[in-house]
Order: sequence, then C-alpha cells, then structure tokens
Amino acid sequence: MSLSSLTLALLSGAAAVPAGAAIPEAPAPVSAPAGAEDAAEYEAGAESDQHGSGEIVVTARRREETAQEVPLGISVVGGEQIETTGSYNVAKLTQLAPTLQLYSSNPRNTAVNIRGLGVPFGLTNDGFEQGVGIYVDDVYYARVASAVFDFLDVDRIEVLRGPQGTLYGKNTTAGAINITTNQPTFDFQGKAELSIGNLAFKQAKAAVSGPISETLAARVAFSGTSRRGTIFNVASGNWINEQENIGLRGQLLFKPNDDLSITLAGDFNTQNPECCGTVFVRTGATQRALARQYAALASAQGYSVVSTNPFDRLTDVDANLNAGNKIGGVSLRVNWDVGPGTLASISAWRFWDWKPENDRDYTGLPIVSKSQNPSQHDQYTQELRYNYSGKSLDFVIGAFGFYQRIDTQGTEQHGAASSRWNLTGALASDPTVLDGLVAYNTQYLKNTSFAVFGQLGWRVTDRLTIQPGVRLNYDKKDGYYERQVFDGQGNPVLYGQTDPRKVAQRGILAPQLITPEFSDWNFSYDLTVSYALAPDILAYGTYAKTFKTGGINQNGVPVDASNNPILAAGTIKPESVKHFEFGVKTQFWDRRATLNIAGFHTTIDDFQANVTNGQFGVLRGYLANADRVRSKGVEVDFSIRPSDRFNAYVNGAYTDAKYVKFVDAPCPPELSGGTTVGAGQTPSAPGTPGGLSPANCDISGQRLPGVSKWAFSYGAEANAPVTFLGKEGQAYLAFDGSYRSNFSSNPSPSAYTWVDGYALTNFRLGFRAQGEFNVYAWVRNAFDTEYFEQLTVGPSNTGLIVGQPGDPRTWGLTVSKNF
Repeated sequence: MSLSSLTLALLSGAAAVPAGAAIPEAPAPVSAPAGAEDAAEYEAGAESDQHGSGEIVVTARRREETAQEVPLGISVVGGEQIETTGSYNVAKLTQLAPTLQLYSSNPRNTAVNIRGLGVPFGLTNDGFEQGVGIYVDDVYYARVASAVFDFLDVDRIEVLRGPQGTLYGKNTTAGAINITTNQPTFDFQGKAELSIGNLAFKQAKAAVSGPISETLAARVAFSGTSRRGTIFNVASGNWINEQENIGLRGQLLFKPNDDLSITLAGDFNTQNPECCGTVFVRTGATQRALARQYAALASAQGYSVVSTNPFDRLTDVDANLNAGNKIGGVSLRVNWDVGPGTLASISAWRFWDWKPENDRDYTGLPIVSKSQNPSQHDQYTQELRYNYSGKSLDFVIGAFGFYQRIDTQGTEQHGAASSRWNLTGALASDPTVLDGLVAYNTQYLKNTSFAVFGQLGWRVTDRLTIQPGVRLNYDKKDGYYERQVFDGQGNPVLYGQTDPRKVAQRGILAPQLITPEFSDWNFSYDLTVSYALAPDILAYGTYAKTFKTGGINQNGVPVDASNNPILAAGTIKPESVKHFEFGVKTQFWDRRATLNIAGFHTTIDDFQANVTNGQFGVLRGYLANADRVRSKGVEVDFSIRPSDRFNAYVNGAYTDAKYVKFVDAPCPPELSGGTTVGAGQTPSAPGTPGGLSPANCDISGQRLPGVSKWAFSYGAEANAPVTFLGKEGQAYLAFDGSYRSNFSSNPSPSAYTWVDGYALTNFRLGFRAQGEFNVYAWVRNAFDTEYFEQLTVGPSNTGLIVGQPGDPRTWGLTVSKNF
C-alpha cells in the first residue's frame, strides 16, 4: 500500500458499516475505559472474552457477567490499553478515568480518590482506613502505597464508582479498584515487551505461561522500569524523583477436574528511587510577623532559592532523599463448584517495608536535617464466598477476616538554621538551641476486622431485577505512640522544664505518650433496582447506607493547657455514608455505539479529615471529624466504533464536592501564623503580617481538596491493512487525552494552593501483526504542557509554597512480541 493510499484509508476509516453487517474484532483499539465497556471489550481481547460473545466479562459483583449488565458506574480498562497508552500504574490510569484521582508526595503519602472522596490530603495516618479499596485477584491491599507500583501482567482493571461496602468491605466508601491479572494456561503462550525513550526511560516486560502436567499449569511475569528523574538537585548533583521499579509474579494452577481449581500466587515488588523532592513555586503572605516570613528569613541567612521558575525543574534540598520500599505477598485461591453454586476461598499474606528519607523544610538550608519514618506492615486476610446463580435468583454470601500490624520507627532532627527560622529574640540568634534537636517516634498499630455479608439478585420479571445487599462488620484497633525528644547534647526535653531553651525546644518537638484504642460494630446495606427498558437499554437506581470504620490517631494528639494529651482526640468516629445513584446504560447502532449516563449524590457525616497545626513537629498531622461533606455530579461515557477501521471515545464528569459543615478546620496559610485572637477580638484580614489569627476556620461550603469540577478523557484510533516486513497487519494512528479543571491542593482551600486546570495529549503511530507483534512510536504530553500534580504548604507558616511538576514531554519506542 502506498503512503497516499494509507493516508486515505486512515482518513476514511470512519465510514459506516451497513446495518446488520458483522463488525470484526479490532486488534487493539483505544476506546475509553470509563463506562465505555463495549469499546473496552475489544481492548481485552480473547483473554477476557470467556463467553465468546464479544462482550467484556467483569467480576465487579463477584461473579462473571458482561459490563453493560452491571447496574453500577464502572470503568473497565483492558490490558492491551494499559500497555499501549503507557498507563502502567494508578497515577497514569487517572488520565483514562476522569472520576479517579491520585495524589502522591511519596509512596506512603498517597491518596486515591473517586468522585473526590476516599482519603483526606496530608501526611498519612496509619490509624484509619482508605476509602477506595484496591484488590488484586480478590486480595485486598491495605496499604495504598501499592498504587504507585507498576501494573504486572494485567488482564483488566475495573474501577467501581460509588460505595461498594456490601461486597468489598468497609474500606470502599468511595469505590474500589478491582485488578485481575492474566492467569496460568494449559496451552503454552508468552509475551515480551521492550520500551525505550527519552529521560533514559527503559521498560521491559515478559510473561510466560504453560502446562507442567495435565493438571498443573504455571505463569511467571516480570516487569522492570527505570527513568531518570525530572528534577535536578544542585545540592547533590543528581536528578531526583526518578523511577526504579522491579516486579515479579509467579502463579501455579492446579486443576484436577472441571469443578476444582486451586491457584497459588506470589509476588515481589521493589523500588529504590532517590525521591521525593519538590521545587519552589511561590510565596504568599501569612499572619506571621514580617521579619519571620520566608523572604526575610531567607535573606537573614543569605539564602536564595536556586530558581523561582518551577518549570526550570531545579531544587537544592539538602537532606537525604529516599523512597525505597518493598511490597509482596502470597495468596491461595480455591474455586470449587459444589452443587448449584461455587465456593471460593481466598487466603493471603502481604507485607510492605518502607524506608523513607525526606527534606521536610523543602529548602537548601539545614532547618530539618533528617526526617525518616520507616515502617513495616504485615497483613493477613481470609475470605470465604458462596455464589449461586438460578433462573430467578442469584446470591452471594460470605465472610471476611483481616489482621494488620504496622510498626514505625521515626526520626526527626533539626539543623543549624532551625533557630533562626523558628524562634524569636535572642534565641533565634543562637543556632545551638535547635541544632541537633531530635525526636524518636515509636509506634505500632494492631488492626483486627471481621465481617459477614450477602447480596441477592431477584429477577422479578425478565426486565425487572431487585438487588439488596447487607454487611455486618466488627473492628478493633489498638495503638501505641511514643515520642522522646533530646537536645543537641543528648539531654531529654521534658514537660515541666522552665529553662527558656527547653521551652523553645518543646515548641518544636514535644514529647508524648498515648495508647489509643477503638472498637465498634457497623451495619451496611444497599438496594439496587434495575429495569431493562429495551434489549440494550438498562436503567438502574441505587441507595446505599454504609460506613468507614472509626480510627485512632497514630501521629500524636493535641495537648491541653497543662500539656497533657487530649485523650478524647485519640480516636475518631466512623464515617456515615448515604449514597444515591441513578443511571442508564445504552448500546445502539447494532452495538457500534455505547452511551452510559450516571448521576450521584453522596453525603458523609463525621468525615475523617486530616488536620495539621503548621509547625514542624509538634504534630505531624492528626485526624479529626468534619461534620459533613457532600459530593454530587454527573458522569457521561460515550464510545463509537462505526467500523473495524476506526473507534473513538469521550468520557466526562462534573463533580461538585464540598464541605457542607466544617466549622473548626485548620486555617489556610494566609490566616495562620499570627497571635491567636482572644475574647472580643476580630481576626485580621488574610495575609496581614503580624496580624491576629483565628484559632480555627469555618470552611463550610468550600470545595474538597483534589476535586476538579470538570474532567474529561478522550481518544480515537484509525487503522488500515498493510504488509510490513512480510507480515500482514495494520498500520494505526491513535491519540488519547485528558483535561481537568482547577483544584485545591490544600485541605483548607488557600489562595496560594490552587492548581490551574490543564490538558494532556498523547499520540501513537505503529504497526501490529495480529497475534504476533506490535511496534509503535509514542509521545506523551505531546505539547509539553506545564502543570503541577500537587502543591504543598511549607512548615512554620512562613508562606513558602512548593510543588511537584508533572512529567514534561516524553517520547519513545515500544516493541512487543507474542509467542
């Protein structure tokens, strides 16, 4: 085929197919995952099409069914699309699913939200649950840090939007991410993939599967990714925030007969990047005295930032950086057809070993010289389920047990510049007051949970189905937190010491000992009614009353006027969630087009918010309950495939998520740092140096952090048959993009931390020989858009704002081969 005829074929690929004509399966289209299931079915290919019907098969309701049959908001991404779009972890997946948000300053401090809900911004507190559950092959991953690892040999990913408490548990008040990997096969198959690109990007993936005997099969998969960092640290001479991931998964399938299958799986993943540093973005006036704000403090110490343009991608942070962590585990999954149903057992152990080093002052000055909080996590889970499918009734009943132990050993030490930065008067001129001041934190958490659950599907008629579900859950948490503080000479810093130096040191790092406990029973339920208006039109409505379990503060609590810990702040109440959703799922034009629409309204009483007090180490951040938050919106997912030569999609979401009532929230930086108002006094205007600051702020009615009101994902692919290297196949041109409007990057919205909206666009051009190999060139963030993933308020209310720039334009080449 000539270049001109190829171009003509690509441009004319959208021509309609005559009504009733068969539509050949596309080898690798880029149709949207977010609700565009008809398009995603072709993504997943034969591996997911277990029914041979051309419909993608999902397990969102713990049983196999086609995605368009599931009466809930669901986004499905096939393994092929994950690879071709470069969405190799959850952070990249957010560009394909508009209602999914991820924010990460390092693997531990990572938040995964759906529709603006899930987990609050800020330093992670081990004493409470996530609101978006992550499951891999039915195994619950309790630590959200797993979200920053590369996907490994994935068949599909289902993003379940809205509360999923009946079947997925107390940790899914906002939704769940259900990941299914490729399973061992009794026919030999394998795949290898290699990618190279700028920024020294290298990625290798391989998977091999096949029989060992007539009843035993195995599958082994490997993934390795490395990339130079995107920020240059002039202090160390290194590029930081690099990628350095290695993953390995092995599975053994024992299938003695058609009724029984037993799968033993193990995985190990490691990261060892020099990460995670930030760049200077701006300063904003606070209510601290003018001489104690950033510009004056930096000038007094002869310090100037290496660049005031954040997209120069330069920093000078002087403390050690490390984000080394290891995650892995073993699981045993048993599926046994017994009588009219299937009995499933999932037993698992998982671990996480986290070894961080950070620069918590975000500058090149020795203010905080060491900040480390290594932790070790072990979890054990056991789930039993029985699934029954009959002519008019389906049901799932089960039980789930969970035990978790987390141990953390923290160290925070101040340096020679800390006195000038944090103290006043003569003490500020004496660097020995805070130089060497160190706190050692010892903490552990024991978390035990047990639940029984069930969900019934009653087909009242051929069109009407009623689906109620219930879950009873018990939780118990026992915690321990001890902070011991010593000055630079090794002497303990204690309450009761009246020496001005000791008082000043206690104001920076305060000793504390608490042993919080929590236990409670909770009951969740939901009801979904669905009605088939026509063979390819399904309407549904859902009401869910669920919860997120209460928690304990594992990072310390405030103290009273006598400097005693306020023990009542050691625990937080459970979240109470009420959720309404209505939707319509449609397919038309002989199923060439899919249009799904959903509207939702979710309220959470006693929302678990992360609170900080603006100081370096008095509290790293503790949990409190906001009275109420609310998220409501509309999601529209559309995909079209008029022929096997062209497909396109566009998905959009409007999300209005706000604090309904939060009257005692932490104040934003422009209202912090001054003298706390007394009786009869009025707080100063925002950003008034030396002003009066409110003790806390009423942020009722303001937007929740991280939520863009508008978010879209979109893309298209055109292809044409060609012969290349003696192989018949397809040349294809594809693009995918995303847009999100502005969002707040601080728990209490601040004029200084709004991230501007941005759009990202990616292109691919390649050739594939169906079932044999695929080679394509790609460019991501093709227009080199400058944007921030997150902005952070610096400590001590000096007005410093730092940020993490998003990836610049990257480009490369990928080659994959099936055998």
